[in-house]
Amino acid sequence: MTSMAFRIFLVTAINPQSKLFIEHLQVQLEHEIIAVDTETMPSLGEGKDILVILDLDHLSEATIQRWQAAADGKENISLAAFNVRDEGHAVELLSSLNLQGIFYRNDSVELICKGIEALHSGSLWMSRTLMSRMIQLLRRQQMNSYRPACGLTQRELEIIGLLGTGATNSEIAEKLFVSEHTVKSHLYNIFRKIKVHNRLQAMNWARRNLFSVPPSCKREARH
Repeated sequence: MTSMAFRIFLVTAINPQSKLFIEHLQVQLEHEIIAVDTETMPSLGEGKDILVILDLDHLSEATIQRWQAAADGKENISLAAFNVRDEGHAVELLSSLNLQGIFYRNDSVELICKGIEALHSGSLWMSRTLMSRMIQLLRRQQMNSYRPACGLTQRELEIIGLLGTGATNSEIAEKLFVSEHTVKSHLYNIFRKIKVHNRLQAMNWARRNLFSVPPSCKREARH
């Protein structure tokens, strides 16, 4: 993937501060970053890979959902959240959005640039502890007698839960200490049980059926 075939949209309030931030990022990256006003929805064509970074400090929930709807079903578009408060906030976001990247308010410019490069290469950008919390959330739901009506095992719930966060087969395998072949075998059984035909349908199923965040997670502060 070349830089010319990769576009970055930062959806934020257009002001001197955001312009300076974008200029600072572009000094360290080899990619152009396009500032997109919060009320604007540019054309998202199929020809280029696009990373959309959503500035949560300046976006309403309705606008965030509008971007999620625009990205649904488009494999060339990745979504990332910027100015995330803490890990509890990230868990809440991942329960309703298909995000590939999480950037916190206290992240340095250098760390943000590293994350953008990781997303450019097709990887997820979120911490191992965050991924672990998503797995723990699924396990906690199962312990509370929440089980989908399609007979998924605990391991299958873990795998489709990670799939729902946007993880690749190799990332799921690394997280669960199994082979990619094992992940593929589980996914085959999962797809059959939940009656879906592809990864996107399975990801949507996971978001609808698995990621109901308990109220205690929603206002958790990080110290």
